[in-house]
Amino acid sequence: MGELAAASGLTVRALHHYDEIGLLPASARTGAGHRRYTADDVRRLYRVRALRHLGLSLEEISAVLHKTPDAAGWRSLLTAQLDQLAAEADRTARLVTHVRGLLAELDGPEVPTTRSFLSTLEAMSMFETYFDQNQRDRLAGHRSELGEPAIESARTEFLNLADELGRHRRAGTPVDDPAVRALVRRWTELAARFTGGDQRIQAAAGRMWDDNRAELSERAGWSPAEGEALVSYIRAVRSACG
Repeated sequence: MGELAAASGLTVRALHHYDEIGLLPASARTGAGHRRYTADDVRRLYRVRALRHLGLSLEEISAVLHKTPDAAGWRSLLTAQLDQLAAEADRTARLVTHVRGLLAELDGPEVPTTRSFLSTLEAMSMFETYFDQNQRDRLAGHRSELGEPAIESARTEFLNLADELGRHRRAGTPVDDPAVRALVRRWTELAARFTGGDQRIQAAAGRMWDDNRAELSERAGWSPAEGEALVSYIRAVRSACG
Protein backbone atom coordinates (compact mmCIF):
# COMPACT_ATOMS: atom_id res chain seq x y z
CA MET A 1 0.00 0.00 0.00
CA GLY A 2 2.87 2.38 0.76
CA GLU A 3 4.13 2.06 -2.80
CA LEU A 4 0.66 2.75 -4.20
CA ALA A 5 0.26 5.80 -1.97
CA ALA A 6 3.63 7.15 -3.03
CA ALA A 7 2.95 6.56 -6.72
CA SER A 8 -0.49 8.19 -6.56
CA GLY A 9 0.50 11.14 -4.42
CA LEU A 10 -2.01 10.13 -1.74
CA THR A 11 -1.35 9.25 1.87
CA VAL A 12 -1.97 5.79 3.27
CA ARG A 13 -4.58 7.39 5.48
CA ALA A 14 -6.41 8.73 2.40
CA LEU A 15 -6.39 5.26 0.80
CA HIS A 16 -7.83 3.79 4.00
CA HIS A 17 -10.57 6.44 3.93
CA TYR A 18 -11.40 5.69 0.29
CA ASP A 19 -11.69 2.01 1.20
CA GLU A 20 -13.90 2.69 4.23
CA ILE A 21 -16.41 4.77 2.25
CA GLY A 22 -16.52 2.26 -0.59
CA LEU A 23 -14.88 4.56 -3.12
CA LEU A 24 -11.79 2.39 -3.61
CA PRO A 25 -12.12 -0.93 -1.80
CA ALA A 26 -9.11 -3.22 -1.97
CA SER A 27 -9.89 -6.25 -4.12
CA ALA A 28 -7.79 -8.60 -2.02
CA ARG A 29 -6.10 -9.04 1.34
CA THR A 30 -2.81 -10.58 2.33
CA GLY A 31 -2.61 -13.43 4.78
CA ALA A 32 -1.92 -10.87 7.48
CA GLY A 33 -5.07 -8.94 6.58
CA HIS A 34 -3.34 -6.06 4.80
CA ARG A 35 -5.04 -4.48 1.80
CA ARG A 36 -3.75 -5.56 -1.60
CA TYR A 37 -4.62 -3.54 -4.70
CA THR A 38 -4.89 -5.04 -8.17
CA ALA A 39 -4.21 -3.41 -11.53
CA ASP A 40 -7.95 -2.66 -11.84
CA ASP A 41 -7.85 -0.96 -8.44
CA VAL A 42 -4.96 1.20 -9.60
CA ARG A 43 -6.89 2.26 -12.72
CA ARG A 44 -9.88 3.12 -10.53
CA LEU A 45 -7.60 5.16 -8.27
CA TYR A 46 -6.33 7.19 -11.23
CA ARG A 47 -9.94 7.87 -12.26
CA VAL A 48 -10.69 9.05 -8.73
CA ARG A 49 -7.68 11.38 -8.84
CA ALA A 50 -8.64 12.72 -12.27
CA LEU A 51 -12.18 13.50 -11.09
CA ARG A 52 -10.85 15.09 -7.91
CA HIS A 53 -8.70 17.37 -10.05
CA LEU A 54 -11.91 18.53 -11.72
CA GLY A 55 -13.08 19.60 -8.28
CA LEU A 56 -15.74 16.92 -7.75
CA SER A 57 -16.59 15.87 -4.22
CA LEU A 58 -16.00 12.28 -3.08
CA GLU A 59 -19.77 11.71 -3.08
CA GLU A 60 -20.02 12.92 -6.70
CA ILE A 61 -17.06 10.75 -7.71
CA SER A 62 -18.62 7.71 -6.05
CA ALA A 63 -21.86 8.28 -7.97
CA VAL A 64 -19.95 8.60 -11.24
CA LEU A 65 -17.90 5.44 -10.70
CA HIS A 66 -20.86 3.34 -9.61
CA LYS A 67 -23.02 4.47 -12.52
CA THR A 68 -21.13 6.00 -15.42
CA PRO A 69 -23.18 8.93 -16.81
CA ASP A 70 -24.17 9.15 -20.45
CA ALA A 71 -23.22 12.19 -22.54
CA ALA A 72 -26.13 14.23 -21.15
CA GLY A 73 -25.22 13.24 -17.61
CA TRP A 74 -21.58 14.26 -18.10
CA ARG A 75 -22.67 17.58 -19.57
CA SER A 76 -24.94 18.28 -16.61
CA LEU A 77 -22.26 17.28 -14.12
CA LEU A 78 -19.49 19.28 -15.75
CA THR A 79 -21.71 22.32 -16.33
CA ALA A 80 -22.60 22.42 -12.64
CA GLN A 81 -18.94 22.01 -11.73
CA LEU A 82 -17.92 24.77 -14.15
CA ASP A 83 -20.44 27.13 -12.55
CA GLN A 84 -19.04 26.34 -9.13
CA LEU A 85 -15.44 26.85 -10.27
CA ALA A 86 -16.37 30.14 -11.94
CA ALA A 87 -17.99 31.34 -8.71
CA GLU A 88 -14.87 30.37 -6.76
CA ALA A 89 -12.69 32.16 -9.32
CA ASP A 90 -14.80 35.31 -8.94
CA ARG A 91 -14.49 35.11 -5.16
CA THR A 92 -10.72 34.68 -5.48
CA ALA A 93 -10.49 37.64 -7.86
CA ARG A 94 -12.43 39.81 -5.39
CA LEU A 95 -10.18 38.69 -2.56
CA VAL A 96 -7.11 39.55 -4.63
CA THR A 97 -8.54 43.05 -5.18
CA HIS A 98 -9.20 43.46 -1.45
CA VAL A 99 -5.71 42.32 -0.47
CA ARG A 100 -4.10 44.60 -3.04
CA GLY A 101 -6.10 47.50 -1.63
CA LEU A 102 -4.91 46.68 1.88
CA LEU A 103 -1.30 46.45 0.69
CA ALA A 104 -1.67 49.82 -1.04
CA GLU A 105 -2.92 51.27 2.23
CA LEU A 106 0.09 49.85 4.07
CA ASP A 107 2.43 51.23 1.38
CA GLY A 108 0.85 54.70 1.51
CA PRO A 109 2.57 57.81 2.84
CA GLU A 110 0.93 57.34 6.24
CA VAL A 111 1.16 53.83 7.65
CA PRO A 112 -2.20 53.02 9.27
CA THR A 113 -2.41 52.08 12.93
CA THR A 114 -3.52 48.58 13.85
CA ARG A 115 -6.88 49.99 14.91
CA SER A 116 -7.51 51.82 11.64
CA PHE A 117 -6.32 48.84 9.60
CA LEU A 118 -8.69 46.50 11.44
CA SER A 119 -11.42 49.10 10.97
CA THR A 120 -10.86 48.88 7.21
CA LEU A 121 -11.17 45.09 7.34
CA GLU A 122 -14.36 45.44 9.38
CA ALA A 123 -15.84 47.84 6.83
CA MET A 124 -15.07 45.43 3.99
CA SER A 125 -16.81 42.60 5.82
CA MET A 126 -19.77 44.83 6.63
CA PHE A 127 -20.06 45.90 2.98
CA GLU A 128 -20.20 42.29 1.78
CA THR A 129 -22.85 41.47 4.39
CA TYR A 130 -25.39 44.02 3.16
CA PHE A 131 -24.78 44.15 -0.60
CA ASP A 132 -25.06 41.07 -2.82
CA GLN A 133 -22.49 40.39 -5.51
CA ASN A 134 -24.52 42.02 -8.28
CA GLN A 135 -24.92 45.17 -6.20
CA ARG A 136 -21.23 45.23 -5.30
CA ASP A 137 -20.33 44.88 -8.98
CA ARG A 138 -22.64 47.76 -9.89
CA LEU A 139 -21.21 49.96 -7.15
CA ALA A 140 -17.68 49.14 -8.28
CA GLY A 141 -18.65 49.98 -11.85
CA HIS A 142 -20.01 53.38 -10.84
CA ARG A 143 -16.84 54.12 -8.85
CA SER A 144 -14.70 53.13 -11.82
CA GLU A 145 -16.69 55.41 -14.12
CA LEU A 146 -16.36 58.33 -11.72
CA GLY A 147 -12.62 57.94 -11.17
CA GLU A 148 -10.63 58.81 -8.06
CA PRO A 149 -10.59 62.62 -8.52
CA ALA A 150 -14.40 62.75 -8.77
CA ILE A 151 -14.74 60.39 -5.82
CA GLU A 152 -12.51 62.55 -3.64
CA SER A 153 -14.42 65.65 -4.72
CA ALA A 154 -17.73 63.97 -3.84
CA ARG A 155 -16.37 62.88 -0.46
CA THR A 156 -15.34 66.44 0.33
CA GLU A 157 -18.74 67.77 -0.73
CA PHE A 158 -20.50 65.14 1.39
CA LEU A 159 -18.57 66.31 4.45
CA ASN A 160 -19.37 69.96 3.71
CA LEU A 161 -23.06 69.14 3.27
CA ALA A 162 -23.01 67.20 6.54
CA ASP A 163 -21.53 70.24 8.32
CA GLU A 164 -24.17 72.57 6.89
CA LEU A 165 -27.02 70.20 7.66
CA GLY A 166 -25.65 69.69 11.15
CA ARG A 167 -25.70 73.44 11.76
CA HIS A 168 -29.29 73.67 10.55
CA ARG A 169 -30.32 70.77 12.77
CA ARG A 170 -28.72 72.29 15.86
CA ALA A 171 -30.30 75.64 15.05
CA GLY A 172 -33.72 74.00 14.82
CA THR A 173 -34.30 74.84 11.14
CA PRO A 174 -37.63 73.27 10.05
CA VAL A 175 -37.31 70.23 7.82
CA ASP A 176 -39.42 71.92 5.12
CA ASP A 177 -37.12 74.95 4.92
CA PRO A 178 -36.12 75.57 1.26
CA ALA A 179 -32.41 75.86 2.08
CA VAL A 180 -32.42 72.59 3.98
CA ARG A 181 -34.40 70.87 1.24
CA ALA A 182 -31.84 72.06 -1.33
CA LEU A 183 -28.98 70.65 0.75
CA VAL A 184 -30.66 67.26 1.09
CA ARG A 185 -31.51 67.24 -2.60
CA ARG A 186 -27.82 67.79 -3.37
CA TRP A 187 -26.90 65.02 -0.90
CA THR A 188 -29.24 62.66 -2.75
CA GLU A 189 -27.81 63.64 -6.13
CA LEU A 190 -24.28 62.90 -4.93
CA ALA A 191 -25.31 59.53 -3.52
CA ALA A 192 -26.98 58.63 -6.83
CA ARG A 193 -23.61 58.97 -8.57
CA PHE A 194 -22.45 55.94 -6.60
CA THR A 195 -25.69 53.94 -6.48
CA GLY A 196 -26.96 54.76 -9.96
CA GLY A 197 -30.30 55.55 -8.33
CA ASP A 198 -30.86 51.82 -7.68
CA GLN A 199 -33.50 51.60 -4.96
CA ARG A 200 -32.39 48.14 -3.83
CA ILE A 201 -28.85 49.42 -3.31
CA GLN A 202 -30.18 52.44 -1.45
CA ALA A 203 -32.32 50.19 0.74
CA ALA A 204 -29.31 47.97 1.50
CA ALA A 205 -27.28 51.05 2.43
CA GLY A 206 -30.09 52.14 4.75
CA ARG A 207 -30.12 48.74 6.47
CA MET A 208 -26.35 48.83 6.85
CA TRP A 209 -26.60 52.24 8.51
CA ASP A 210 -29.43 51.23 10.83
CA ASP A 211 -27.53 48.17 12.03
CA ASN A 212 -24.09 49.80 12.35
CA ARG A 213 -24.71 53.45 13.24
CA ALA A 214 -21.95 53.79 15.81
CA GLU A 215 -19.22 52.20 13.67
CA LEU A 216 -20.18 54.11 10.51
CA SER A 217 -20.45 57.40 12.41
CA GLU A 218 -16.95 56.92 13.77
CA ARG A 219 -15.58 56.23 10.29
CA ALA A 220 -17.18 59.47 9.07
CA GLY A 221 -15.62 61.42 11.92
CA TRP A 222 -18.81 61.90 13.94
CA SER A 223 -19.81 60.76 17.38
CA PRO A 224 -22.55 58.08 17.36
CA ALA A 225 -25.06 60.65 18.65
CA GLU A 226 -24.11 63.18 15.95
CA GLY A 227 -24.29 60.61 13.18
CA GLU A 228 -27.68 59.30 14.26
CA ALA A 229 -29.09 62.81 14.66
CA LEU A 230 -27.81 63.90 11.23
CA VAL A 231 -29.24 60.90 9.36
CA SER A 232 -32.56 61.22 11.21
CA TYR A 233 -32.70 64.88 10.18
CA ILE A 234 -31.98 64.05 6.52
CA ARG A 235 -34.66 61.34 6.54
CA ALA A 236 -37.15 63.76 8.07
CA VAL A 237 -36.40 66.31 5.35
CA ARG A 238 -36.95 63.70 2.66
CA SER A 239 -40.20 62.63 4.28
CA ALA A 240 -41.39 66.25 4.38
CA CYS A 241 -40.55 66.60 0.70
CA GLY A 242 -42.81 63.69 -0.10
